[in-house]
Amino acid sequence: MARKSSLFRCTACGYESSGWLGRCPGCGEWNSLQEERVDPRPTAAKARIAGRGWLEGDERPVSGPTVEPLALESVEAAPVPRMATGLPEFDRVLGGGFVRGSLVLVGGDPGIGKSTLLLQACGTGRYGSPVLYISGEESPRQVRLRADRLKVPDGRVRLLPATDFEAVAQALVRDRPALAVVDSIQTLYSDDIASAPGSVSQVRDVTAGLLRLAKKLDTTIVLVGHVTKDGAIAGPRVLEHMVDTVLYFEGERHQMFRILRAVKNRFGATDELGIFEMREDGLHGIDNPSHALLSGRPLDVPGSVVTACMEGTRPLLVEIQALLAEAAYGTARRMAQGIDPQRVTLLMAVLEKRASLGLYNMDAYVNVVGGIRVDEPAADLAVVAAIAGSFRNRPVRASTLLIGEVGLTGEIRPVSSVERRVQEGVRLGFARLVLPSADRRVLSRMRLDPAVELLYADRIGDALDMAF
Repeated sequence: MARKSSLFRCTACGYESSGWLGRCPGCGEWNSLQEERVDPRPTAAKARIAGRGWLEGDERPVSGPTVEPLALESVEAAPVPRMATGLPEFDRVLGGGFVRGSLVLVGGDPGIGKSTLLLQACGTGRYGSPVLYISGEESPRQVRLRADRLKVPDGRVRLLPATDFEAVAQALVRDRPALAVVDSIQTLYSDDIASAPGSVSQVRDVTAGLLRLAKKLDTTIVLVGHVTKDGAIAGPRVLEHMVDTVLYFEGERHQMFRILRAVKNRFGATDELGIFEMREDGLHGIDNPSHALLSGRPLDVPGSVVTACMEGTRPLLVEIQALLAEAAYGTARRMAQGIDPQRVTLLMAVLEKRASLGLYNMDAYVNVVGGIRVDEPAADLAVVAAIAGSFRNRPVRASTLLIGEVGLTGEIRPVSSVERRVQEGVRLGFARLVLPSADRRVLSRMRLDPAVELLYADRIGDALDMAF
């Protein structure tokens, strides 16, 4: 009888080691190596590596005919067809809808609404045939209760409660649905892999099998993936490289707003954003997200400033709040939510050096309201104004919008798509806009209401004087 052995595999990059290591030599992550049992007996998985396919009846000997390369000009360059999900915000993030034969990965925190979003898309989309919903975490009765709450039409969804990959593959080959949802990928396992479900080997090999099925059957397969405590999709990092599209479903469980963000998309842009509102009957797209994000905003309050951010092709107005308090201990604290804390520390250093504000002994707390995460530097001027306003205990002037990037020397640098940002701000009633002077020529061609005042600043001190 062959003796079983074990190896240690990194959950971040898939690096293998015969012994446990505190730090992975492949990617440098700490405490990421997990032990897996390895069965040295020959398995069907090893037979596939030797030249057999994933599908039954697709087996071929190693000495079979070789595959000849194709000339690039002989490949037909036809437009990629799309399947609309019936949810405009979902289609926006996907780039127009699902692409046939693609593999999509959707990740998010537990209870954020991933299953609700996908089951709702199964019922509202037009795919030409019933979709297959593979449930590995919930019973058929639980899925039916959610479908009734979401008012999914009868006959649109076929349910398969299974976790065995071989059974799932047979159902996909037999039914050939246009869309299949796997909820979740961590529950699927293959008998050919001698490790527990959810392990690195199982997740990687099962995903590889689903990828081959999607390409061969021209079926769109959507995988639901869990996330780790750091916010990354659980499983090997290679999982995100294998799929065609990676979507993150974000938001606070106790808030009504949900954000769908694309971090990888081979068929569309990766900077688009979809905003949903969670209601009793499911998720509903928000037609005017800027108005929704600014609803309930306090007026004439120190530390509250509005800026315009670009999410893909759509401008969003977000509120940035800052609170400063004298540090109770020797070292001041710097905390931020929705924005990089290191960026906040950098901007506070610029304020202290270039605007002569004594912030070294002040605790600083910065928050982007609504659960939105701001990654672009165009929000620097708003962060600076919010911190300065809280420090001086003075609110910015009424109907003031601040846009601009702040440099280390205190200069205000230009931003991209400034015309769209200004148009969105004017549409929502902002009449005073503080902007970089370098954007004056671009904005001079715009026809705005005479009541709208465009103020241009070169230095951080001038911008603060205009804001207050």
